Amino acid sequence: MKVSFYIKNIVLHPRSFFLENIGVRQTILKNTFWLSFSELVSRALKLVLIIFIARILGATEYGKFTFALAFVSLFAVISDFGISSITTRELAKDREKEKEYFSLLSLKIFLSLITLFLIFLLSFFITSSRQIQQVIWILGAYIVISVFCNIWYAFFRARQQMEYEAWGKILQAIAVTLGGMAVLFLIPSIKAISFAYAGGAVVALMFILVFFRLKAYPLKLGFNTNIWKRYLSLSWPLALGALFVTLYNNIDSTMMGYFGQIAQTGWYNAAYKIVAASLIPLGLLNQVFYPVLSNYFANHSKADLQKVWNRYIKSSFFLAVPIVVGGAVLAPRIIDFIYSKAAYGPSVLAFQLLIIMAGLLYLSSPLSQILVIFNQQSKTFWISLTGAVVNVILNFILIPKYSLYGAAITTIVTCVIILVMFFLAAKKFTFVNPFPESVFPNFIGVLLSSIVMYSVLVFPFVIHRNVLISIAIGAIVYFAAYFLYWEFIRLFRGK
Repeated sequence: MKVSFYIKNIVLHPRSFFLENIGVRQTILKNTFWLSFSELVSRALKLVLIIFIARILGATEYGKFTFALAFVSLFAVISDFGISSITTRELAKDREKEKEYFSLLSLKIFLSLITLFLIFLLSFFITSSRQIQQVIWILGAYIVISVFCNIWYAFFRARQQMEYEAWGKILQAIAVTLGGMAVLFLIPSIKAISFAYAGGAVVALMFILVFFRLKAYPLKLGFNTNIWKRYLSLSWPLALGALFVTLYNNIDSTMMGYFGQIAQTGWYNAAYKIVAASLIPLGLLNQVFYPVLSNYFANHSKADLQKVWNRYIKSSFFLAVPIVVGGAVLAPRIIDFIYSKAAYGPSVLAFQLLIIMAGLLYLSSPLSQILVIFNQQSKTFWISLTGAVVNVILNFILIPKYSLYGAAITTIVTCVIILVMFFLAAKKFTFVNPFPESVFPNFIGVLLSSIVMYSVLVFPFVIHRNVLISIAIGAIVYFAAYFLYWEFIRLFRGK
């Protein structure tokens, strides 16, 4: 009944369904569609560009580029400082707070300028290569502008109008990809590629400025230091937590580059970029459920909040297990198909290790989100600090000895520790039950369906097909097995 109702509305009233917020479920579906569409398009375009960069420039030049990008990414958190997430949360709770938004814009500008200065200054200490230093400066501008766009996206997330964010991200991805492909074939160099990235970010920012003016408010800046202080007091634990998350996400590539393992950095990031693509659904889940949970926390009962949370964690687990199982089985075929196994053979084992990290993130990320919603940012700070310390120590020990594989093992260990700590914190400091008994049947169904999928994928007939066909077969088998599992459960229960 509900499915046919939504299909009918999509067919008869597509504009209302895709551009208006009618009800909770429709709003979640609408936002999921737009974020899914934007993430799939932007990630696909950027992944295609990355593949061409890796293939045309080779592992060493690609390693230089990813080293520079990893280094500047360490500073992204300074530019944002958790302001975007807090803005979404506060504006979602009370629309009257939108009048504070323009003071937050001036705060973001101030943080962006500090970030650019730090990137420029520290670039002289991280590498002696003038070429890499220049790439760092250009990519620094790209990171700062991209992060600055998040404050505009935060506004529309609070209004649950993710379609505007989707358009901005798609436009940026198109601009970056077209510019990147053009310079790859005309003047192939990592410096030219960096300019393409920065140019794409500028195009997206210009679009957002015009669109905000048309759909929200006239552009202006405010300078209310009391608002600055209040938001910074709310965001600093989140910012420091994000700093440590960013640290253990990028420190491995930065350290390999610092140790002179440039080719290894290229191999590692070749695997990491594909694994990052597998996290697209997680990002969508987070962006869709975060404002809804924030609203339910402020305006609904505990039972209603728990129901939304149950959907969140079931969706995360439903995606996590098959991604890990399928990725591990098909890793050699995936690397060979995308990069060529002859040039990027060492990336296979790194991919198989890093895909485990992806599965762990699917479980820990919702726990992190719920702590923020309950205003427990300080807990995420301490957890992230612990993870960062463990990550840096293990990287110092394992990278010199095992190179990219040491970095991958370090990432897995760090993610396990963080998952356990987030679970304990959510259990203690929120009234949400992180893994209630009601979701266990779903977990069992996911595990059984993944086992069936694995059994099919290892058949020679399947695993030796084109990798895209193998992935499609695996997905179909997984969904079919999961559907049959629930049909069996309903029959067993007599419903």
